[in-house]
Amino acid sequence: MSKPVYHIVGSYLSPYVRKVLVCMGIKGLRYTIDPIAPFLGGDDFEKLSPLRRIPVLIDGPRVINDSSVICQYLEDRHPTPSLYPADIGERAQARWLEEYADARLGEVIVAKMFYQRGPKRFLFKEDLDEASFNHARDVDLPACLDWLEPQMPQDGYLLGALSIADLSIASFFRNAGLVRFEVDAARWPRTAAWLRRTLGLPEFVRLAKIEDTIARVPLTEQATVLRELGEPVTQDTLGTSTPRKGVMRLD
Repeated sequence: MSKPVYHIVGSYLSPYVRKVLVCMGIKGLRYTIDPIAPFLGGDDFEKLSPLRRIPVLIDGPRVINDSSVICQYLEDRHPTPSLYPADIGERAQARWLEEYADARLGEVIVAKMFYQRGPKRFLFKEDLDEASFNHARDVDLPACLDWLEPQMPQDGYLLGALSIADLSIASFFRNAGLVRFEVDAARWPRTAAWLRRTLGLPEFVRLAKIEDTIARVPLTEQATVLRELGEPVTQDTLGTSTPRKGVMRLD
């Protein structure tokens, strides 16, 4: 029995979308994609994603929101190879680390850094809040790294075998790298080594090449470039050329 082809709505530059695509790559799942940024989603996008967030996964008539929910859904449908520990306690820890990444690293890296340097300036034509960006880079993110460092293993992955915790945290630090933040290996040696191992996985490497290609391409032109790269981009899109912000605040 052949595996289904899922449909993803969301930009390759989103850490939340990246997490789902890496999960799908590890599990050998096929997908088509409408690679829109949430800020360019039209009314039909909002019907699917009432918080105007990405990714959205469409599986036939079923619509699933939130990257964590999507990854758990894919795990339940395709349990091999597993990305969640078998041990109940370790599985809870993996989910907690995923939540830490989605919430805290999302706030610091995405809202205060990546959004500031990207959509805020180039899409909404608003001034960069240098003070907020610098505080996130120099204070908030180092504090996150101070907390993460003792969690990191000497080798291998966070909970032994590769898990959703690794995919989640690494996905956000990839966005930090896109705004030129590098983890200082002298100050956070375990985290830096772990990050090299994790971002060195074939699925992350493949996506990084795509991300580097489209990072400086206007959002409305990225689908064309992605098709030229051979990505499974649909002709139909939920995107528009009129930017709008979501219901959740971004400074």
